[in-house]
Amino acid sequence: MLPRCAFSVCHVLMLVLCLSAAEDFDWTKNDHGSFYYGTFPAGFSWGAGSSAYQTEGAWDKDGKGLSIWDVFSHKKGKIQQNETGDSSCEGYYKVKDDVSLMKELKLNHYRFSISWPRLLPTGIKSDHINEKGMQHYDQLIDHLLENKITPIVTLYHWDLPQVLQEKYGGWQNISMVNHFNEFANLCFERFGNRVKYWITFNNPWSVAVEGYETGEHAPGLKLRGTGAYRAAHHIIKAHAKVWHTYDTQWRAKQKGLVGISLSGDWGEPVDISNQKDIEAAERYVQFYLGWFATPIFHGDYPQVMKDFIGRKSVQQGLGTSRLPTFSPQEKSYIKGTCDFLGVGHFTTRYITQKNNPSSRSSSSYFSDRDLAELVDPRWPDPGSEWLYSVPWGFRRLLNFIKTQYGNPMIYVTENGVSEKMLCTELCDDWRIQYYKDYINEMLKAIKDGVNVKGYTAWSLLDKFEWDEGYSERFGLYYVDFRNKNKPRYPKASVQFYKRIISSNGFPNQREVENWRRKAVETCSSSNQLLAADPLTSHMEMVTEIVVPTVCTLSILLSAIFLMFLLRRRN
Repeated sequence: MLPRCAFSVCHVLMLVLCLSAAEDFDWTKNDHGSFYYGTFPAGFSWGAGSSAYQTEGAWDKDGKGLSIWDVFSHKKGKIQQNETGDSSCEGYYKVKDDVSLMKELKLNHYRFSISWPRLLPTGIKSDHINEKGMQHYDQLIDHLLENKITPIVTLYHWDLPQVLQEKYGGWQNISMVNHFNEFANLCFERFGNRVKYWITFNNPWSVAVEGYETGEHAPGLKLRGTGAYRAAHHIIKAHAKVWHTYDTQWRAKQKGLVGISLSGDWGEPVDISNQKDIEAAERYVQFYLGWFATPIFHGDYPQVMKDFIGRKSVQQGLGTSRLPTFSPQEKSYIKGTCDFLGVGHFTTRYITQKNNPSSRSSSSYFSDRDLAELVDPRWPDPGSEWLYSVPWGFRRLLNFIKTQYGNPMIYVTENGVSEKMLCTELCDDWRIQYYKDYINEMLKAIKDGVNVKGYTAWSLLDKFEWDEGYSERFGLYYVDFRNKNKPRYPKASVQFYKRIISSNGFPNQREVENWRRKAVETCSSSNQLLAADPLTSHMEMVTEIVVPTVCTLSILLSAIFLMFLLRRRN
């Protein structure tokens, strides 16, 4: 366990290199545990999110083409328990049902993504436009607007058409810039009269690193030390081209906004009196969020990335840096291509300096950074192994963005927490705590002067969680994936989030505590406990149960059965 004193020492030196201008945010304050009661600005937008591959299902229906995730998930050993998104939540068939859940939550906006291969089966417009795919998104957009819910549409949430991967090598190839622009332009043409908020890419860090460096995600390539940088380079260019296309062809008529959604964990120095740790923490954030944000806001990669990757490339005997370069014309073309910044944030890491070898065989995005990531074992970690609840890091990240990028308009596009248990109950008290604390840190950031306009809970439904399959659940609504109808059940967090939305924040301590109590009471009285064990699907719902959860019951039964077997052997 890291010593507490290392975390609580004055933060006056923290991120000196990049935060010297942050006059209105006091980095010396250590108020990690304080709660601020107050409300958000009038007009603040509350929402929830999803993505096409994670929720739609219908992977081969109505003329949809294959995506790289369709192909990747069908390969044995790529996804936990070899699960796929083939049917997932069947969201393709449940548009009206899901919009009614959003209406019940009183959402102001809903963030979803359009499946590129559902509209263009090969990814190329001149080959074929799938009108049934068009009709699906028309129906979803119209139904949202009828219910006074603003659609926020992501154009690329990881499901590249497989034909483009096979034919060109996907994001390793510069030709993707024009293909993506053609797809985006089609969406502007067909949906732009009703959609006013467009996000080009969701979390391109994952696309680049996990798709082309580690191979954990589709298309599963392991091009260590080069693949992620090349993919990111083309994604940044593709984003800029789409922004310019909208700006020149559609903005005057449609009056919408085009942004990008970047994910970023916060990095805090382990020892804030150690300059090396301070620099390593800044480097962590610059190699993550700054990799994409700095070119988009300032025209080029962060200097620290250029320095570190360039130096290591020379040490490896390479003639040029493994980090590609933008020409002067490209820099000016890319700079300023962001009407709003989408921010996805989930967790924080402590960062310390660590020198990594720079041999050509060991080169990778991770070793280029020369740092180590640490966590405090006292941080709650209810679900994903990477997701620890560290609310104060959220405020620090938002203030970093304000300082680094000129206080852009921000929409929080992803924030939430998963659970990973053998059995899942609807009384998700830990999710209530996570949302309460993280949303409150966002409120503090707005008080600091950060220009946050909206918040998107991640996610509306439990869904396919990429390489983790269905083993992790982020949803406000529980989805019973064993039932072919994929019924949805509200978790306690639905009631809590609904009250935050209705009150536009946290009016006072007594009321907020009352929300929590009522949310858990509602959940407990219905007692809809759902277990992963298929045997429980034959059980009747009961109004009272003496054991805390069905999970506890199944563990006890397993223990009794094991004792019975051992006795028989003896």
